[in-house]
Amino acid sequence: MGYKPKDGFPYYFDLAKNLDYLSLFTSESTFDFLSSISEEKAKYRYESKKWSIKQIVGHLTDHERIKIFRSFLMSRNYNVELWGYDQNFLVMNSRFEELTLNQLLTDYKNVRKSTISFIESLSDSQLNIKSWARHYEITLVDFLKSIIGHEIHHINIIKEKYI
Repeated sequence: MGYKPKDGFPYYFDLAKNLDYLSLFTSESTFDFLSSISEEKAKYRYESKKWSIKQIVGHLTDHERIKIFRSFLMSRNYNVELWGYDQNFLVMNSRFEELTLNQLLTDYKNVRKSTISFIESLSDSQLNIKSWARHYEITLVDFLKSIIGHEIHHINIIKEKYI
């Protein structure tokens, strides 16, 4: 594809491409891992300008909300380019640091339940609808997998640099 490693969509898709999309969303491994982190550790930043674990959890929740809305539009054949967003702006204008890790995880789990409800309603023909993410033509199922690929990316960073 001619992209740099960790360059958004194709990288995130590659992290999850060989897995079934529904099992990706129903796995509890991310929530189990994040629940094992202490409140004190959740405030940790490995560099001063990097996000805390709490901010990462909030970002994952925001990301899933945004991407599922776009998935909804795509599933209805709403011709839309799957545009990017300014993740730093959203995190900096959040209350993630004021909330407990448990509150953030509860919100994330609630978003995930809604996501599962949505994706279970999709037909095979809807899952194969194509649209554009940046300059990549993708199917809805690939777009959904990229949501979990994004999650895998951040969990890997937490494991490598925070824990």
